[in-house]
Amino acid sequence: MSHTAHIPSHRKPRRSASKLALRAGVAGGVLGTIAVAGAAGPANAEPVTETIEMPTLGSLDAAGGLASAVAASAEASQQEALDQSLRSQEDAALQKAAKEAKKAKAEADRKAAAERAEEARLKAEQERQEAAARASRDAARTQLSTQSSSNDGGSSSDSGSTASDSGSQTQAPTGSAAAIVAFAKAQIGDAYVSGGTGPNSWDCSGLVQAAYRAAGIDLPRISYEQSSMGTSVSLSDLQPGDILYWGSRSGSYHVAIYVGGGQYVGAQNPSSGVVQHSMDWDTPSGAVRIL
Repeated sequence: MSHTAHIPSHRKPRRSASKLALRAGVAGGVLGTIAVAGAAGPANAEPVTETIEMPTLGSLDAAGGLASAVAASAEASQQEALDQSLRSQEDAALQKAAKEAKKAKAEADRKAAAERAEEARLKAEQERQEAAARASRDAARTQLSTQSSSNDGGSSSDSGSTASDSGSQTQAPTGSAAAIVAFAKAQIGDAYVSGGTGPNSWDCSGLVQAAYRAAGIDLPRISYEQSSMGTSVSLSDLQPGDILYWGSRSGSYHVAIYVGGGQYVGAQNPSSGVVQHSMDWDTPSGAVRIL
C-alpha cells in the first residue's frame, strides 16, 4: 500500500458550529444558575443530587412548529374576515337589487293605471261627442220639420220623410244585399274596438267593409271613403244593404248598414258594441248605394 493512500477516518462527524454554540450556551446558562443557587444556599445544605435535563434541539423544533401553527391560525382568521366582508357585500347588493325591482314594479303599475285612466277618459269623451252630435241633429231636424209644417200647412216633402216611411216601402233583400245584411246581423253583440276589423270586435267602418266583402265587394277601410262611393240615395228610398252615414258624405264620421224595415246594424260605440237600431233612434245624415 502506498504511503499516500487515503485511509478512511473513523472519527464521528463534527457537529455544526451553530449547533455546538447553541448547546454550549444553554449548558453554560444552566451551570451558572446552579452555581449561584449553591452559593446562596446554607452552608450545611445537602448537595444537589437531582439530574437536570438540558433542553434539546427537538424542543426547539417544537417551538418552531408552534410558531407555524400561530401563523396558520392568523391566516385563517384573516381569510374568515375576508369571507365575512364578501358576504356583507353580496347581501347589500341583493337588497339594492330587490329595492330597485320593487321601485320598477311600482312605476310600471303607475303607468298602467295612467293608461287605463286615459283610455276611460277618451271613451267618455267619444261618447259625449256622439251624444252631442245626435242632440244637434235632432234639434236641427225638429227645427226643419217645424218650418216645413208652417210653410206647407203640414205637408211633407220627400226629404222630410221619416225612417218608418222608408221601412214600409222596403222589400226583402236578395242576392248580394241578402249576404251583406246576413253578415251584419250575425255580428250583433260583438264588441266595439277602435280600429277593429273582426272577427269578434269591430269599429263602424270595419264592420261595413267586412259585410260587403262577404258579398264579394271590396270597400275602402275609412268611413268617409266608404260614404263617398256609389250613388247617393234618399232616406225615403232605402234598400237593404245601403250604407248609411253620419256627417257630410265626403266627411262622415260614422257608417252603418241598412237592413230593411226601418232598421240598421252598426258598430255603435265602446259601451254598446254592434247593435241593431231603428232609424228613429239616431237618424243618419244620408245614404249611398253600392249594389
